[in-house]
Amino acid sequence: MAGFGLGLLFVVIWASAFTAIKGLVPEWPPIAALAIRFTCVGAILVAVLVLRGVKWPSRADGWRLAAMGVFGSAGYLAGSWLASLTLPSGLVALLASTAPLFVALGEVAFLGRRVAPLAWAGLGLGWLGVAVLGAGRGAAGFEIWGVLLALGGALSQAAGILVFAPARGRVDAWSANAIQAAIAALALALLAGLVEQRLPGPPSLTAALSLAYGVVVVGIGGYALYFTLLKRLPPATAAALQLLAPPLAAVLGWALLGEILAWTDVAGGMVTLAGLGLLFRARDLPPLRAKDSPSRR
Repeated sequence: MAGFGLGLLFVVIWASAFTAIKGLVPEWPPIAALAIRFTCVGAILVAVLVLRGVKWPSRADGWRLAAMGVFGSAGYLAGSWLASLTLPSGLVALLASTAPLFVALGEVAFLGRRVAPLAWAGLGLGWLGVAVLGAGRGAAGFEIWGVLLALGGALSQAAGILVFAPARGRVDAWSANAIQAAIAALALALLAGLVEQRLPGPPSLTAALSLAYGVVVVGIGGYALYFTLLKRLPPATAAALQLLAPPLAAVLGWALLGEILAWTDVAGGMVTLAGLGLLFRARDLPPLRAKDSPSRR
């Protein structure tokens, strides 16, 4: 239950990030804004780690964290923030929540991990809840490039998680966050220089508060929870917590941004919650023994 409680706190922070984007993206170029956010996060965390004398990861694990920074953070959020220029925050969260399926498939294909039938059922039920939410919102008027950018970001995040997964039990959550944030900041700064034509100007109060929230709550607190969950849970299960982000982001969008909240948002959220319950139940079951395997019957 402690893991589930941490997971719910992570979901609240993760979903709120999609709402906070709207306070910054209209004023600043999205990729440059992300680069600034990760630079602030990385600088704060590196300073804290130096003062605490935390042991740094090995070189091999460092490369895995670098991949996590490039793909799991920079690629993922660049796609999501660019998509936020044309799509509602709830829909961006919906498309970003496709990452767990990519992670589960990658675990089977590349990590050789056996995913229990109950876990697949939970993942499928979670996806059904997301589909209910998406069907209720409809697709009329949404630009295809925004949809593809958000989906590409989800695929990038899954790649980062899968590369980092073998090191998740060896790396401290705070060290992992500091290193991946610094790498993500560098990657995003290079990308911003290539594709964006303007620099961020003086922020309004709304933009400044959005940036501060993104740095302290999401960048430091949210990612610390994220790496803690990756250490405690199988990668697909930890990533599947993001399936709760779309309905919660829809609620936050309704409460804070005046976006429409439909009954399908609530229904989809309840179905997704049931699916997550199955995923956590599958995690607690004993592993299937060889003699019990269906292939041996």
